[in-house]
Amino acid sequence: MRQGDFVTRKSYGGDVIFKIERIERLKADLRGVDYRLMADAPLSDLAASHAAASVDHPRSTTPQMLEALRRIEKARQQLHDKNQSALSHKLAAGSSYFEVPGKVLHVDGDPAYLRKSMQLYGELRVPAEGFYIPESQMPDALYRLLPQIKPDIVVITGHDGILKHRKIGDMNNLGSYKNSQHFVNAVQVARQYERNRDSLIIVAGACQSHFEALLRAGANFASSPARILIHALDPLCIASKLSYTSVKEMISMLDVVDLTVTGLDGLGGVETRGSYRMGIPGIQHME
Repeated sequence: MRQGDFVTRKSYGGDVIFKIERIERLKADLRGVDYRLMADAPLSDLAASHAAASVDHPRSTTPQMLEALRRIEKARQQLHDKNQSALSHKLAAGSSYFEVPGKVLHVDGDPAYLRKSMQLYGELRVPAEGFYIPESQMPDALYRLLPQIKPDIVVITGHDGILKHRKIGDMNNLGSYKNSQHFVNAVQVARQYERNRDSLIIVAGACQSHFEALLRAGANFASSPARILIHALDPLCIASKLSYTSVKEMISMLDVVDLTVTGLDGLGGVETRGSYRMGIPGIQHME
């Protein structure tokens, strides 16, 4: 086994594919390929996973992700049709409009997940700026980035997980999680920058993150209510939906649950106003 190899854990029945991040003293630090999970395991517990070696990570071509992306595209088309219908009732035929979708700031503790997310934001025509930032550095980074980028939506994600060696029944303690405390600190910085949950929408967390603590810190949407693994692209799907939901409309998890792979066990949140605005008349260019 070497750093960079794709592996599964024998003791967990090979349920999740990981990439070896580091090896030290016959133990490997692992990062999930499709799920935002950090773990460690003895080398003796690892088995090579050749199935993962030739595919893009995280995978966006699974049936569940393809369906989620299709629904996002469909919702955007419905918004376009609604705008055109409104124009035809009020203005002359052929009148046009311009769009100002919500701008996303995406900070990610995994560079591969960030690259894939930025690719998909582009395909979905979501204005987004992304930064690879280790989870422990996210609070300081957001303190600098938020005034610079001025986003409508901020995604704070990376890897997380429940520590194996913790006190029994100590699930409410942030010290029982690999990175939940860092995510909470980052959310608090973002909420200090903008207190209104509709003016700055926050999507935060990763696999098994402390959902309740993230909501208390000020997140609109967070993982993971049932402390399960979430798909690497679930936060992107929620942010993309928010970017193309009108500021005149409120959405809840009921409106976005079918855009996620992991559903209500993986993500939850509070009712939130969209961040999309229509402008009239149409213009050629807009900064």
